[in-house]
Amino acid sequence: MCRHLAYVGPPEALGRLLVAPEHGLYRQSWAPRHQRYGTVNADGFGVGWYAEGDPVPARYRRAGPIWADQSFADLARVVRAGALLAAVRDATLAGADAEAAAAPFAAGAWLFSHNGAVTGWPGTLAEPARALHPEDLLSLEARNDSALVWALVLRRLRTGQEEGRALGETVREVAAAAPGSRLNLLLTGGDTITATTWGDTLWYRSLSGGGTVVASEPYDDDPRWHEVPDRTLLRASRTEVRLTALTPLDDDPADDALAPATASTEEPRT
Repeated sequence: MCRHLAYVGPPEALGRLLVAPEHGLYRQSWAPRHQRYGTVNADGFGVGWYAEGDPVPARYRRAGPIWADQSFADLARVVRAGALLAAVRDATLAGADAEAAAAPFAAGAWLFSHNGAVTGWPGTLAEPARALHPEDLLSLEARNDSALVWALVLRRLRTGQEEGRALGETVREVAAAAPGSRLNLLLTGGDTITATTWGDTLWYRSLSGGGTVVASEPYDDDPRWHEVPDRTLLRASRTEVRLTALTPLDDDPADDALAPATASTEEPRT
């Protein structure tokens, strides 16, 4: 239902990661190569990035397609950041809440995006939503499934949960309440990237010179891209990527939100 990308590493121009690549997020808005659901991501876009010395990210979001924004490519050409999260959107309900519904969502130092859809929305999430405080619901940026999933993640983060556990537990909770949901989540606080695969594609790549990109699909044909298996939790830093299996609630052998690690990968610096 969208395409998204996150990066941590040495400062880069936003355009070098989002616009310049032959199959970058900019082009994925109308011609994605690996998108399984929907074909055009024209219902909004957004990018959040971290300026040096400021832990609170800036955001630029619009309700229309990224290619229709006359200023974005020029902005992206000159703005540099050592961490970013960006997304182009194919809305479940087109037009709802305009740019407020476009990722990334934000709170404090965190940026968040959801690629997918919650089946049976909104009724299926009525029970998980009971765990939220009234002020959490009243402060939702948008009235869509992604915004509520973000609220469920944020509740866990604010209690001090580690980012991977917060995403993993939220995915399993939502999947149990709404079977068949697609829950590829992407989170960064500016130093690391945490992501899940649950029903859609995700890839990662370590860049020459340092840095890690995690994206719905590769933005070029470089063979150093690695596809992440479905139902996996990814944790990435500038130099390392670690993968851990996610299991449904019914299959969980213990109280741990995550199954034992199935992969641990450190990409060579090239």
